[in-house]
Amino acid sequence: METFYNREPQLAKLRAISARLEQSKGQLSVVVGRRRVGKTRLLNEAFSLQQDSFLYLFISRKNEAALVDEFAGIIRNQLNVRFFHPAALRDIFEFLFDFARHRPLTLVVDEFQDIERVNPGLFSDLQNLWDHYKQQTQLHWVCCGSLYSLMIRLFKGDKQPLLNRDDHFFKIQPLSPIFVRQIMLDNNLYTPERLLLWWCLSGGIPKYLEWLLHARENTFNQLISSSSPLIEEGLHRLVEDFGSEHRTYFDVLAAIAQGYTSRARIESYLDMGVGPVLEKLEADFAVIAKQRPIHARENSRDVRYKLIDPFLTFWFYFIHANRSAIELENFAYIHQLLERDFATFSGMQLENLFTTLLAQSGRFNRMGGYWDNKGENEIDIVAINDLQKYILVIEVKRQLKRFEPQVLARKTAHLLQKIHCKDYQVEQRCFALDNLDDVFSEFAPATVEKVTQGR
Repeated sequence: METFYNREPQLAKLRAISARLEQSKGQLSVVVGRRRVGKTRLLNEAFSLQQDSFLYLFISRKNEAALVDEFAGIIRNQLNVRFFHPAALRDIFEFLFDFARHRPLTLVVDEFQDIERVNPGLFSDLQNLWDHYKQQTQLHWVCCGSLYSLMIRLFKGDKQPLLNRDDHFFKIQPLSPIFVRQIMLDNNLYTPERLLLWWCLSGGIPKYLEWLLHARENTFNQLISSSSPLIEEGLHRLVEDFGSEHRTYFDVLAAIAQGYTSRARIESYLDMGVGPVLEKLEADFAVIAKQRPIHARENSRDVRYKLIDPFLTFWFYFIHANRSAIELENFAYIHQLLERDFATFSGMQLENLFTTLLAQSGRFNRMGGYWDNKGENEIDIVAINDLQKYILVIEVKRQLKRFEPQVLARKTAHLLQKIHCKDYQVEQRCFALDNLDDVFSEFAPATVEKVTQGR
């Protein structure tokens, strides 16, 4: 994408921190977000015009000696340092912390959490060095990472060397449906049906939106083929993080994508216990999330699981589940499956699109679905504003003509017996592709922030 969308507040803040280093001295920013969400693009957009006062180091999964050699070369070249031959990563950081005592420098360390794989003892060294230099150095040190839980543990976990050393914390989210729609409008590609398709295949992840833009109208022909990066994307995104247990994790994620959303159903489907796996997928990797009925307490056992990322839901449902056809490069078979099943699959994901839009509207403090203890009387979305005493109850359909108001009214009556919201105004609505533009007009701002690449 030539246009950079929806990061203006982060851009302004990051640039402002680097601009006042002479006054503030050392500043540590933590930037986190899932893989492919655009963290590196954001940082490059923020700092690339600084040229000789911006240094980017990527913690690839090499051994320490190889990283030291790579980083020393970058430093010698970009900072015009002729004689610099460090022996360890500690020497790299100490040199940069000291270098910035004499002139402002922005240092981005990407995939920072992977230092744990290279030299976990380095975190203690970094704490000691930062504590020593922070008040003297004119350094904006940006630690960027893809594993949210691990980055949180490194900077917020008890007994961690870098506990609370961060001055600024940025969590980079996927683009909302508002911006996905704007990208399509800017490229003359927008229809409600195509927006749903793009949401299913991207979930607002900028890299996937680039693929969709290149594919234009021929989405599945372009992206379900031997040359498409989409085919192996799930493996590339997850295998390295999951490590040797990736097959078990993949089995559980595939089960959830196929509709086995409770622990009991997953265990029955896979014929194995999955408690620890579910816990790690949620807490360590942030790939899945628990869902409880909106009236349920936090410790309720009435839990369903969902994949957070719509793209991974699509990938596990259509690509991973049909790996044999993929290995045979029988992409015609996958196209036939998509022709048969995508309408039903995308109808289920329409709820995710509307939920995301409502959550980002800022109008509600509580949101969720509803079902009773028998798994019945299900309501797709319940959005509550406790200050205004307002409840919005929503049924999601692909087509408005399939909406049955009397059925939703009966379910709503059942809901109101559980949530005890006395004197609240209750509104019942149907959200569908047919009225998607009206929903956007009501819950999305009229304009979006976007900046030209390289501004």
